Amino acid sequence: MRRCPAVMAALLEHETQIFLELLQQDGLLICARGLGLDRLLLRFLRLYCEPTSLVLVLNTSPAEEEYFIDQLRSDGVVHLPRRVTNEITNNTRYEFYTQGGVIFATSRILVVDFLTDRIPANLITGILVYKAHRIIESCQEAFILRLYRQKNKEGFIKAFTDNAVAFNTGFCQVERVMRNLFVRKLYLWPRFHIAVNSFLEKHKPEVVEIHVSMTPAMLAIQTSILDILNACLRELKRYNPALEAEDLSLENAIGKPFDKTIRHYLDPLWHQLGAKTKSLVQDLKILRTLLLYLTQYDCITFLNLLESLKASEKAFGENSGWLFLDSSTSMFVNARARVYRIADEKLNQKAKVPEKSDVKKENELKRELVLESNPKWEALREVLKEIENENKNSEDLGGPGQVLICASDDRACAQLREYIIAGAEAFLTRLYNKTFGKDEKAAEVWITDRKAVKSKGNARADAGPQAKKAKLAASSKQNKNKKQQERTIIQMMGKAEEEKKEELEAEDNKQLSSSPESNTEETVPEDFHVNLPSDCYYGIFKDPLTIIHPLQGCTDPYALTRVLHEVEPRYVVLYDAELTFVRQLEIYKASRPGKPLRVYFLIYGGSTEEQRYLTALRKEKEAFEKLIREKAGMVIPEEREGRDETNLDLTRDAKPASAAADTRKAGGQEQKSVQQTVIVDMREFRSELPSLIHRRGIDIEPVTLEVGDYILTPDICVERKSISDLIGSLNNGRLYTQCVSMSRYYKRPILLIEFDPNKPFSLIPRGSLHQEISSNDITSKLTLLTLHFPKLRILWCPSPHATAELFEELKQNHPQPDAETAMAITADSEVLPESDKYNPGPQDFLLKMPGVNAKNCRAIMNHVKSIAELVTLTKDELAKILGNTANATQLFEFIHLTYEEAIAKGTSKR
Repeated sequence: MRRCPAVMAALLEHETQIFLELLQQDGLLICARGLGLDRLLLRFLRLYCEPTSLVLVLNTSPAEEEYFIDQLRSDGVVHLPRRVTNEITNNTRYEFYTQGGVIFATSRILVVDFLTDRIPANLITGILVYKAHRIIESCQEAFILRLYRQKNKEGFIKAFTDNAVAFNTGFCQVERVMRNLFVRKLYLWPRFHIAVNSFLEKHKPEVVEIHVSMTPAMLAIQTSILDILNACLRELKRYNPALEAEDLSLENAIGKPFDKTIRHYLDPLWHQLGAKTKSLVQDLKILRTLLLYLTQYDCITFLNLLESLKASEKAFGENSGWLFLDSSTSMFVNARARVYRIADEKLNQKAKVPEKSDVKKENELKRELVLESNPKWEALREVLKEIENENKNSEDLGGPGQVLICASDDRACAQLREYIIAGAEAFLTRLYNKTFGKDEKAAEVWITDRKAVKSKGNARADAGPQAKKAKLAASSKQNKNKKQQERTIIQMMGKAEEEKKEELEAEDNKQLSSSPESNTEETVPEDFHVNLPSDCYYGIFKDPLTIIHPLQGCTDPYALTRVLHEVEPRYVVLYDAELTFVRQLEIYKASRPGKPLRVYFLIYGGSTEEQRYLTALRKEKEAFEKLIREKAGMVIPEEREGRDETNLDLTRDAKPASAAADTRKAGGQEQKSVQQTVIVDMREFRSELPSLIHRRGIDIEPVTLEVGDYILTPDICVERKSISDLIGSLNNGRLYTQCVSMSRYYKRPILLIEFDPNKPFSLIPRGSLHQEISSNDITSKLTLLTLHFPKLRILWCPSPHATAELFEELKQNHPQPDAETAMAITADSEVLPESDKYNPGPQDFLLKMPGVNAKNCRAIMNHVKSIAELVTLTKDELAKILGNTANATQLFEFIHLTYEEAIAKGTSKR
């Protein structure tokens, strides 16, 4: 029997206050990261887990849903939340909803159910929106909320988010989100809120901050990387003066969200950027990875990444420039000095080419391993000793306390476990042998490469780390050398990391089972019969339980929360600092008053790691301060919640209010207008277009279509393609078959090419226009498509908004489509629209005959009933029908010429 986790313990003082405020009046709650947003949502879920209410939850991932359901189950809730999936058939869906309770559903299913009235909108008690910062106007969730408010004026809408920084971008972002959520109140709960602060001050855990100093070599490497980063940023600004200088500061460049910031600025003009800018962006990514590796992992892993970068640069035959800076040289020297030193440097430098093989052997003997240990490892060992001593005298506290060590990711955890069990020297030696000295040959090649680097440019240099890497893997991967050269740097980094991780874990287990352990019992995690709700922990000691858990990278986002409440550690060691988890520990301590909790905080003093943590704190604080200012000056209309008909966001007419009446229609009197309808394929609800069409006052009928995506009128069928879709389906031939079906069953088939509004409205980037046009170009393929299908029209739309407007115009003065008919048309159906009185098989055959083209094809079909009759016609009759003697001769000869005559004719022509 598992004990009930502490998550469902009574809400804390400030949480009760938030809960009551939000329960009383709908609103958007923005709280600080880690302040227990999930606890709050759980409380609301628990409140509505009754058959008498029907509450929908939007924006949750399957892993989060699993977590919430587990917590409610362990709390003894009878009517647990349910999930709506594709497995629940359409006809039982209404019944499923009417059973009440809390329902998790994907937005695509909900949109379709709202549009087809499979969901009893009037019976919905309310909607809870998780991760509310994502609700932008054109997203599916905003569409659901709009449909809900149009059909239900009574129910509530409560929204939750803990990402205050997301509201920092754009103009009036928070106001726009609130408008899409139909809420009037904004609740802000930062960590510095007086209620939160005073409460958590009373229940502070005991914190031991340990500022570890980096080794001189590490400091020198960090300085070098920062110098190079700075140089790259300066270059980037020089090439792109339009970029925001503030966001491209060095402080931001070392923070986690920097990649997103750069993408945000450069994506819309990526096609206009020169090769230099693109390679600078790539370099920034690499340098950020190097910074992370420096503090995160050991000296060998860092050097391995550095050497592979140098090798890959040479393999490509291009250099991004930073490798030639002085700082780069100093970085390589220091990185190598952390791993080994060579006793006789002079011999190495004076070596001439013919004597190379002797030098190699001498070098092999003269190389002394230094294998610098990670300073944080020593600190961790000290901490564990201190905890061990305390646990010996812990009778007053009721026995020894459990220990939870948190490191950033899986790899760091695996390294820590092996370090704690085998010791630094054994671990680093094994890692060195595996990475650089698998056998003599690999070490030799590696030394050759190092010398080649010094003597600037040797033909064999690029084989070095390639060979080393091939040795890294099993011998079955021998043709990897070729593949390696085709990879980009980033892919190589990723690949190296994956291989490393797999091998490390495999080796770890061997190491564990074979190493004679002096102070611990058998510590393979499989032998631990700890019923932990996470699959990514690493066990070290069984008694008292000591485990290492990664902060990120688990499949379950709540794995660490589950472990924290399951293990209930007395000591938590933060090997890496992460804002969210630090706050989570504060809440954890406050929810267990009287029980001791000591947190050891290991951080490199004066490092980028410390700076990254402080920047994250500052950013969140600034975001909340901005939100507080915005809230003070926010003007919210009375009808914002849409509980009556006055909210303009709920109107479904795109005509401007100023549009003048047309006086030519009997003095401008109101005309009876027919309700416009568009038939939309179910799969299209992943895009934002259906929401925008609905907004323009056009009804939507969601059905499963085999031919086309949108049916506008009985004659017009539209196949929508985004640019990536278009390229993919042109390459695999799917678009051809789609066009065949559309042309066969609809009079006016349309291919709609829809561009991303944030990207340029051009099919081919300006930089890649060539003199020669290849047949593989996208333009060539589109040209072929239009030649093959003369009926096909192509629409180019810069954004979904433009598409919705275009659809409305195309529908004007045309009859409405019929869903039954549209569904009946399949790619191989025999049923043809009445308008098409020709048999498609013979028609296709006819078009393939010489002398017959799309223009004269109709003329033949109007005069001749079958191909059998066509064969009986004379040349003059054919000329009369086709209206062209040359075409008639071609067709007549094709029909009547025997094979022998055709061969003879062919040879005589030669």
